[in-house]
Amino acid sequence: MSTPSRTGAEEDVQRRIPDVATLISALDSSDYLADVGLATALFLAVRLPQPILLEGEAGVGKTEAAKALAGLLDTPLYRLQCYEGIDAGEALYEWNHQRQLLGIRLAEVRDAAVTETDLFGPEYLLRRPLLQAIEHPGPRPAVLLLDEIDRADAEFEAFTFELLAEAAVTIPELGTIRATHPRSSS
Repeated sequence: MSTPSRTGAEEDVQRRIPDVATLISALDSSDYLADVGLATALFLAVRLPQPILLEGEAGVGKTEAAKALAGLLDTPLYRLQCYEGIDAGEALYEWNHQRQLLGIRLAEVRDAAVTETDLFGPEYLLRRPLLQAIEHPGPRPAVLLLDEIDRADAEFEAFTFELLAEAAVTIPELGTIRATHPRSSS
């Protein structure tokens, strides 16, 4: 049985964080003190790579852990602040209506036809944290922080977990967008 070859990004992550002890030391160097349990969870999340759920009281350092990890990996941190009533549209994207109106007016001035396809292209899309994390080009996966996801309703939580599991999302006007790094750390 052959093992799948690792990508350059996976090798880079392994070089940066070869073991839990190195991760603890690196976190300490970035002014974040992690115990062995948290460091092991972060290490496994990065190396497997799989999402991780950190729970705890406010102020214990969950957000700082995500910031420190993103810093160690030299990759962006995308943060979504969840709240009661948040929906997929607010977390993923919205259309830039002002820019679409300008596009329509410009076409009118030029006496050009404007189709729905013209107005719902990638250039009119305002990307929110979930879509930014999916589209992150790398070279290493982004860190996605879903802050206070327990405040969101069950439907949004289910949507988020499905998005993470599938590493893809469908935007009706554009089609399915698949993650460059299918299992980015969360």
